[in-house]
Amino acid sequence: MREVRFHNTLSGKKEPFLPQDKNKVRIYSCGPTVYNFAHIGNLRAFLFVDLLRRSLRALGFVPEMTMNITDIDDKIIRESISSGQSIQEFTRPWTEAFFQDLDTVGIQRLEHYPKATDSVPEMVEIIRLLREKGLVYEKEGSLYYSISKFSGYGKLSHIDSTGMKTGTRYDTDEYEKDDVRDFVLWKSPKLEGEAFWDTDLGKGRPGWHLECSAMIRKIYGSGIDIHTGGVDLTFPHHENEIAQSEGAYPNESFVKYWLHSEHLLVNGEKMSKSKGNFFTLRDLLQKGADPKALRFLLLGTHYRSKLNFTFDRLEEADQAVHRIQACLDRLLKEKETPSLSPDDASPIPTLELWEQMLDSLADDLNVSKFLAYVYEAVKSLNQRLDKRSLAGPQVEAALEFFRKVDGILGILEFEWKPETLDSEIDELVQKRQEARKNKDFALSDQIRDRLNELGIIVEDTKDGLRWKRK
Repeated sequence: MREVRFHNTLSGKKEPFLPQDKNKVRIYSCGPTVYNFAHIGNLRAFLFVDLLRRSLRALGFVPEMTMNITDIDDKIIRESISSGQSIQEFTRPWTEAFFQDLDTVGIQRLEHYPKATDSVPEMVEIIRLLREKGLVYEKEGSLYYSISKFSGYGKLSHIDSTGMKTGTRYDTDEYEKDDVRDFVLWKSPKLEGEAFWDTDLGKGRPGWHLECSAMIRKIYGSGIDIHTGGVDLTFPHHENEIAQSEGAYPNESFVKYWLHSEHLLVNGEKMSKSKGNFFTLRDLLQKGADPKALRFLLLGTHYRSKLNFTFDRLEEADQAVHRIQACLDRLLKEKETPSLSPDDASPIPTLELWEQMLDSLADDLNVSKFLAYVYEAVKSLNQRLDKRSLAGPQVEAALEFFRKVDGILGILEFEWKPETLDSEIDELVQKRQEARKNKDFALSDQIRDRLNELGIIVEDTKDGLRWKRK
């Protein structure tokens, strides 16, 4: 079994991946807060989890994965009160929308999707243990974690926690980077109509940071192999998770490997509604975006690198998907209508190429290198198809290669369809003529590439443009 290496935020370097059990790799990922549609930055983080899952399976591991549903926090409480709905009534449609978005972009379902509101007993138990160890204090009915009493605080985010003063509290669920304060574990009700639980701790509801620690405990019963999330969650959220879990269970390892995905920018800037560059998946679908192209774009940059979303790059991703699919379509056609006997072609090196691609994934999910091998295969196979030098066994080997590729990328269709109608090709040729007359060479080149993908040769004759199939 090849060595797999991941960049561990905890150590700040790549480390060999050695889970406790390769047949049950325990992974937890921070999921959505269900008060609105997920934006494409959230979607990138969810697709990173999907890439991790698919890659681990291809590399011989069996993941057991969890993504939480945060259905109680400050924003949800405010919005539910404003709408006159219960927490459950308010969050239900947003939770359904989250799963619809996952399906739209081909994200595989995980084993567990626990809700915070179903995990309150586990949260109460963690607070009880923290109290026993002297890590909790009460103020005005709420319970706070005293971070100065936890010696390991700051080891994930590498912040300097010296000089912190206990009792400097922050009562909201989220706070700004580098703002080091005690955080709330259990919040007493403050607003009229606010949801609460009546427990041994008194009436109240959990703080946001506590929820993930409790759900990990509920699902796995102990610590885990991998914890993922966006880089913005490293501090304070994940730092607070460590303080809670290792404070309550000091003799257990909480998380061995922390993997964080970088930010998504839009047109080089942070997404903001005021700047008009804030998009949900549904916004892009209304603009005509292909979900496969969006998936390809969001997966195509290494997870630890910032990704700049632009509509030009989305168009490039769409062309790349069509290019790969066009090669696959030619193979599917060749399988249905073979033009060569099995003895007329030499083997194709798909097995060796696939092993190199797995090496790329094993190197901290190096998807850029993985895609470079995909393009290399497409080019080589198209050349062989042009020469009619692929026989039955080679076609089958190439199709099996693409099935493995799609096990990672999730963008391809394997149902052979009859050739594009002549009328559709006529329309493309006419559009290219018009683009050339208008000196829109970029559009002309795009149409030319599309015709080439369809196996169409365009000839300039004295009677005008003519086309024929290769």
